[in-house]
Amino acid sequence: MIRGVKVIGLMSGTSADGVDAALVEWPPSPATRPFRLLAYRETPFSRALQERIHRLAAGRVPGSEALAELASLDVLLGEQFATAAADLAAALGIPLAAVDGIASHGQTVAHHPEHRATLQIGDPSVIAERTGCTTVADFRPRDVAAGGQGAPLAPFFHHAALGHPGEGRVVLNLGGIANLTWIPRGATPEDVVAFDVGPANSLIDGVVAAQSGGAERMDRDGLRARGGCVAGDLLERLLEDEFLDRNPPKSTGRERYGLAEAERIAEEWTACGRSADDLVATLVAFTAEAVVRASRAFLDGSPIDRVLVGGGGARNPELMRALADRFAGIPVEPFDAAGVPAEAAEAMAFSLMGRNALLGVPNHLPRCTGAREAAVLGEIVPGGAGLACFSHRVA
Repeated sequence: MIRGVKVIGLMSGTSADGVDAALVEWPPSPATRPFRLLAYRETPFSRALQERIHRLAAGRVPGSEALAELASLDVLLGEQFATAAADLAAALGIPLAAVDGIASHGQTVAHHPEHRATLQIGDPSVIAERTGCTTVADFRPRDVAAGGQGAPLAPFFHHAALGHPGEGRVVLNLGGIANLTWIPRGATPEDVVAFDVGPANSLIDGVVAAQSGGAERMDRDGLRARGGCVAGDLLERLLEDEFLDRNPPKSTGRERYGLAEAERIAEEWTACGRSADDLVATLVAFTAEAVVRASRAFLDGSPIDRVLVGGGGARNPELMRALADRFAGIPVEPFDAAGVPAEAAEAMAFSLMGRNALLGVPNHLPRCTGAREAAVLGEIVPGGAGLACFSHRVA
């Protein structure tokens, strides 16, 4: 019996609130099914570390200190990612030597495809040294080098794990940024459409933090949004954002919808003497409305049978309700309904991308990112056994 390939996927997203780690067993060939999620674990960052990441990404570290802070966080996050991987294996009761590889998305601190540049930190050499596991990282730069946006990358996993022969599915990842993947019925990889819609939790979380003086980091369980009323005037202004009307492929991040923008909106709102909860409710409505408008504007016109939602937004009842209201009559459900735990999906995506990189198999969808052709994304740091563990692969 040919054993599967076990890869730990590590993900830290735009919110920079922690590391998601997922250990998945994949076929030792280009096939993606069957796969097994063996373990999943979330490791939160301290508030101090999250604030350091946000300050760096927002350009608020003084120029004379910026390079030292960048280098310091690169190593510190590598240590955090390594610990998250080791703790996941320990929780499952298996040695790291039984893991074939680690795939780390890293922490994005700058994403500027217009300059052919994207930067993720969390040194993979530190991860490989601490764990002894071959580590794959820096997935986005190869896509950018090939003419792509470097994002979104998760649609490769969405198609592999969530596509369905009889249903046209909108797959939403609502992390800091809202990413949309359209998978028509029985779609091939070439049929998939995907792009960043705009902000999801990045502005909501940032506004809550600004309004609470940092005492709160998010609108937990949607309580603030539930207590507020949508401000129609602000909603219309937000929906005039030119990024929403750009044609795919397109990507964005904290440089556009990050801390600075959230604080600007919160300050302007407070100066008008309006309810803090109304602002949160309006931002939730903005995310939902932007997603639905994008679904009408940029898909191929085929019927949408189901909307599947992952990321932190899937745990926000008010955001899920807003989506259900706007996708009237279409089921809106967490990824779990299709057999993929919503909270584990992004880490699972990078586990698959790492598996493919180690097998030398393309691991992105060029139509979704705008890359010229399919490539093998990721830079590889060999572990203690080098790449010998992949001698069992099947062509």
